[in-house]
Amino acid sequence: MTPKTFFRWVAWLLLCAITVFTLTPIEFRPVTGSPVSLERFAAFAAMGAAFGLGYPKHRLHVLVLLVGIVGFLEVAQNYVPGRHGRLPDGVVKASGALLGAAFATFVARQKRAP
Repeated sequence: MTPKTFFRWVAWLLLCAITVFTLTPIEFRPVTGSPVSLERFAAFAAMGAAFGLGYPKHRLHVLVLLVGIVGFLEVAQNYVPGRHGRLPDGVVKASGALLGAAFATFVARQKRAP
């Protein structure tokens, strides 16, 4: 399995896990003891990095996909009892996803540098 294929699998699995934990009742959400904003940021940063490393030739598509995912999940939470989608939460998640994708770009460029 190539690294690109590995990161594609990781990206889609993270998306599935994040979607499940975001759209189920709050009592099913894993809790690490860290501030909730940090948990959100880290989860979406990991997903953003995985998508960025898995699809290095499609950076713009990855960025649009990540922001779209965040927007969809925030709106969809409003239809789950006990959950709520809020703009500040979406900003934290989108920031994490975009920073993760930027990190992936940085890593890819470092690997190409002589």
